[in-house]
Amino acid sequence: MARSLPEDPDFGPGHEAERVVWEVLVAALPDDVVVCHSVQVRHGTAEHEIDLLVLWPGIGIACVEVKGGLVSVDGAQWYQSDKGGRHKIKSPVAQAQSAMHGFIEMTGDQLGTPLTSRTIYIAALPYTSVPKDWAMAGIPRSLILDKDDVAASLQLVERLRAAILMEARGVSNLSPEYAARIERFVAAKLEVDNRDASASLEVEDAQDTLTEKQAVLLGATRSLKHVRFIGGAGSGKTWLAVEKAKRLCREGKRVGLFCYNKGLGMHLKRRVDKWRQRKPEFTGEFHEYALAMGVPAGEGQDYYDREMPRQLAGIGKQLPPEEKFDAIVVDEAQDFAPEWWDALLACVNNPSEAVVYAFMDGQQDVYRRWDGQGTVGANGSGIQLEPIHVDDNLRNTRKIAETFRCFAGEHFTPRTSTGLPVRIVPCTTEEALDYASDCVDALIAEGWANNQIALLTTKSRHPVHQEAFDAGPDATADYWREFHDDVSEFYGHVLGFKGLERSVVILCVNGFKEMTRAAEQLYVGLSRARSLLVVVGDPELIAEAGGPELARALAKAERW
Repeated sequence: MARSLPEDPDFGPGHEAERVVWEVLVAALPDDVVVCHSVQVRHGTAEHEIDLLVLWPGIGIACVEVKGGLVSVDGAQWYQSDKGGRHKIKSPVAQAQSAMHGFIEMTGDQLGTPLTSRTIYIAALPYTSVPKDWAMAGIPRSLILDKDDVAASLQLVERLRAAILMEARGVSNLSPEYAARIERFVAAKLEVDNRDASASLEVEDAQDTLTEKQAVLLGATRSLKHVRFIGGAGSGKTWLAVEKAKRLCREGKRVGLFCYNKGLGMHLKRRVDKWRQRKPEFTGEFHEYALAMGVPAGEGQDYYDREMPRQLAGIGKQLPPEEKFDAIVVDEAQDFAPEWWDALLACVNNPSEAVVYAFMDGQQDVYRRWDGQGTVGANGSGIQLEPIHVDDNLRNTRKIAETFRCFAGEHFTPRTSTGLPVRIVPCTTEEALDYASDCVDALIAEGWANNQIALLTTKSRHPVHQEAFDAGPDATADYWREFHDDVSEFYGHVLGFKGLERSVVILCVNGFKEMTRAAEQLYVGLSRARSLLVVVGDPELIAEAGGPELARALAKAERW
């Protein structure tokens, strides 16, 4: 019994004739013969396909073109009659001949040694009877295997052997060594270093496609001026915020696109920088805008939370109409305090008629600034934002999404593929940083690229992160640029990573500054990974912070 390459070929609908001839050849030919199915041939610009390539050590090579149905010739024109009726076809013998010549040239070029072994082209017609004395100019009967030949397997083997020995191009037998070289060339093995890491790219491309389909929500709400999109982690809110800003710019409006965190602000700027159309008048952090408008830098949280926005509001009220915004879009809007909204709306032309869109997740209100109401501006008595709920999770695999489902609300619905199991590394809180750092090395050894990995802490910064922070604002900006440039693995804090993501996230639970905000921090950290989530820390502390549902979800995780 001959070997087959591939071992179990896929003969789709319409290729039953190839399957019949392949089965007979594999069953009847000697053990050292290899029968290859569907060999692609390209030499120069010429392209061919060999239905069945027979490598017969000690004998030679046969390139077999298979034609099903009833095959006939009339006036030098070949015809095929099948369920679609009678129609003209190219000569199967000529097809086999062209493919054979291309194969000889291609193989010699690729292997560096000319193919001088006996090589024959032949047509197999498993449903057509051809008289024994039939012949056609340039086509002896010996180059055709008909219905009777295929039905009698021993006869088929002898006919094939005789054709190679008597009609073939080339003068030498096919050596076993050269046959093995051809087999390796045809098989062309391609191995992937790490299945998990490479498969994640396909999963994430599918996630991106799902996210872009959320644009239908913007079309459905285009007639509404004041809207807040409320959605759980991974529902595509940041993508929607950028897309809404883009559409408003196309309408000719002066647009402001805002957020709070530095990392997210840089992400928004990079997205906008790729546009060829009109861009927002401002894109980035709220406080960055205040400084750009002339508010002096100050110190202390109270200054940034209250005094700076108060001064910005004063400046905004004095702006001429042509310098004010017609529309504002705020991402991660739950991070914005009421005073910030007052300041922004002071910089908007006629706020009651302007377009105001907020994208938010109340469950990620780690700074406790959002009052839970849908009214913004004028100390809570200003614009009412109409709620639009976005329930589908599109960023994370289902395994990851199910881990933080307890934080996301009852309507939260994962829509992506199952993905890899979540991993958990139990350790003491004091050991968490060291264990998490070791995880980075272990993941890279598995085959994950270092720029696919982010390590996020819940309390003190990782030493790499701390070093960049201590070096000052310029070094911090460079640090974030490296993250967005995908230079290497990233070390950050969950509070600074809102709205961002990476393929792999190591959540290092190294304590909490305030247990009252621990659940929100866990929610943010658990939801940043797209393909693989690794949780490092004390299971008892995590259960205390996240509650029994999170504890039950992590109990199903893979211990690592």
